[in-house]
Amino acid sequence: MKVNKLGRLEKVDLRTVFATEAGEFTPWLAQEENLKLLGEAIGIDLQWEAQEKDVGPFRADILCKDAATDNWVLIENQIERTDHNHLGQLLTYAAGLQAVTIVWVAERFTDEHRATSDWLNERTDEKINFFGLEVELWRIGDSLTAPKFNIVSQPNDWSRTVQAAAQEGGEITEHKQTQLRFWMAFRGYMENNSKIRCQKAYPQHWMNHSIGRSGFHLSSVVSLWNSESKMRDPEIRVELVLTGDQAKPHFVALEEKKDGIEGAVGIPLTWHNPTGKNMCRIFARQNADFLKEDLWPQQHQWLKEKLELFHGVFAPVVQTLDAGNTEREVRR
Repeated sequence: MKVNKLGRLEKVDLRTVFATEAGEFTPWLAQEENLKLLGEAIGIDLQWEAQEKDVGPFRADILCKDAATDNWVLIENQIERTDHNHLGQLLTYAAGLQAVTIVWVAERFTDEHRATSDWLNERTDEKINFFGLEVELWRIGDSLTAPKFNIVSQPNDWSRTVQAAAQEGGEITEHKQTQLRFWMAFRGYMENNSKIRCQKAYPQHWMNHSIGRSGFHLSSVVSLWNSESKMRDPEIRVELVLTGDQAKPHFVALEEKKDGIEGAVGIPLTWHNPTGKNMCRIFARQNADFLKEDLWPQQHQWLKEKLELFHGVFAPVVQTLDAGNTEREVRR
């Protein structure tokens, strides 16, 4: 009988790898591959913006953007246990920004700071999100040391979303509850079956997904209205959405590549560039009624397949897209 020999995990003290917080730990965490690992832990596609960035009277260790929403993500890191000074800075950041995610990374969270983070998530609205993570280092024998992020506190998506909807317009409607359940189920499905990340589930007809560049994102859509017939006839869609001041020039630049894009996608696309609006969309659609819960597995699979297709085709194109190269007049 063959017996496989396995290694033994050994925990490594952070201080043996990072002598200082500002000089070594923060620059390490700000590297693209490490922000990606942190983003995977909290479900956010993090795009680095700055290091040691002024936020009011304090300086944030790392400033990022959520690639799916363009909202700010502030990262505060420690190579020791959490303390009151860092907690005060986090509260200042949240007070100074309208929509922000706060990520507090430390070697160890004290019970009182873990409880405080949970309390803040319960008391603030959906625009402010607090994540608490403990960071560990591990190795096997003489292997390279590997980091591991463990979430100790995070927002409660369902309760906060329902609470926000109730505050805005009374009790959440049955239709909105169905949308919320659909997206929560879809997010769970994607976490187990795809590398495409989903934003938090909300009681709305769309869910956004990062494509790796500000001003562009993918969107999954469930609608009671048919985009072709303009009649009440339910459909689902996957869209590339362009936003901001450069949306129309970028749309024109993509339209110049239309033949190659549609050839790569291999399915009919709708190119939507409405007059007077700085939001353009390129999408694929299918008739489907999301109100019928027994059909959700097929609808989730279709959305997944088209999201992966769109990401594979559009992501490399938008990364290098330069609207200044187009010579065609853009209507605004």
